[in-house]
Amino acid sequence: MDKELYSTYVNILKEELVPAMGCTEPIAIAYGAALARQTLGRLPQRVEIAVSANILKNVKSVVVPHTGGLRGIAAAVAAGIAVGDADRQLEVLAGVTQANEPRIRAYWDQTPITVALSESGYIFDIQVRVQAEDQTAFVQISGSHTNVIRIVRNGEDLLKQDYTETVQAEREDRRLLTVERIVEFADSVHIEDVKETLDRQIQMNMAIAQEGLRGSWGAEIGKVLQNAYGNDVHNRAKAVAAAGSDARMSGCELPVVINSGSGNQGMTASLPVIVYAEELKSEPELLYRALVVSNLITIHLKTDIGCLSAYCGATSAGCGAGAGIAYLHGGRAHEISHTIVNAVAINSGMICDGAKASCAAKIASAVEAGLLGWQMQRNGTQFYGGDGIVVKGVEKTIRNVGRIARDGMAETDREIIRIMIDGSR
Repeated sequence: MDKELYSTYVNILKEELVPAMGCTEPIAIAYGAALARQTLGRLPQRVEIAVSANILKNVKSVVVPHTGGLRGIAAAVAAGIAVGDADRQLEVLAGVTQANEPRIRAYWDQTPITVALSESGYIFDIQVRVQAEDQTAFVQISGSHTNVIRIVRNGEDLLKQDYTETVQAEREDRRLLTVERIVEFADSVHIEDVKETLDRQIQMNMAIAQEGLRGSWGAEIGKVLQNAYGNDVHNRAKAVAAAGSDARMSGCELPVVINSGSGNQGMTASLPVIVYAEELKSEPELLYRALVVSNLITIHLKTDIGCLSAYCGATSAGCGAGAGIAYLHGGRAHEISHTIVNAVAINSGMICDGAKASCAAKIASAVEAGLLGWQMQRNGTQFYGGDGIVVKGVEKTIRNVGRIARDGMAETDREIIRIMIDGSR
């Protein structure tokens, strides 16, 4: 692999695998709100927030950490303004202590917070406008969770960046990812170039998964899987990943390392691979290389889909997990390609209807599809071109998934949002 492409792949991992506390959409709102307060320079007396429909969908039902169980957009705003540290971005609430948690509820109770739908047309859009007496501030985050495109104080632009949906912030080009190159990179990567990033993913994601299995979080999908189906490695891989989501969706204050902007996807891509490596007593170096595969395959599958859509992102991460487990067992580009195609054929109809407790069950389903796709390949069976959306060649099949999620499911996404809004009235 040439040096420039090698560097690109290392940087993609560093850009994507970052820590976040709490579900990333409400945390992005808390970050925007904290930045608006920081810009204003004082505690706002009034807040107006406008968000795109997909943000509303992903924030509506999830518990915001450190809020005593508060859910939704206004809770995220109150947390960010009352106690958030904007300089920490997606860890905006990481420094909150039990002693200052009551400030969130107090601000929530005392401050008018108006929530509306954004009219920007962007799929990912958060606009926070704050006021205290005659002072105002405005912050807009568009495209991704920390991509601030505008900051205004008292009518004066402090930051104004050109932005369109098709021109993203300066990042490495994900279109350079292919399955064959990902495996080549995993085989040749110098471990010290990725070790810090992956060690953080292993430590943080395992910690929240263990908390999910210990505590009473959400619908306790991880515990249900263990109690119902036993402790073999196949079931344990699903249970551990689901348990992490149980805790995260219910407001657990432990951070996770995300993938493609999502903590659920970060846990789904990593935890099953870690569980299988423990079972196999794999050398640490092999685990790192398998995690490189699982994470980059997940990012590759998500690239054409986009950050938010009607297509459940755990599906892509489940494919990534299956690919990483195949790598642990000696699979390379041929075997991993068939694992991905098989998994895509099994589970590509799963919708995203927002962040909530049932995400844990969807993760279990996605991991099962990845594992079944891998086992099919191991046993000499596969789905072939012409079987539904599957066509000859893994890259063409991946592009088909992107078309379905981005274009074909656009109206599905709008209908999901209408149902969720109607159901809350």
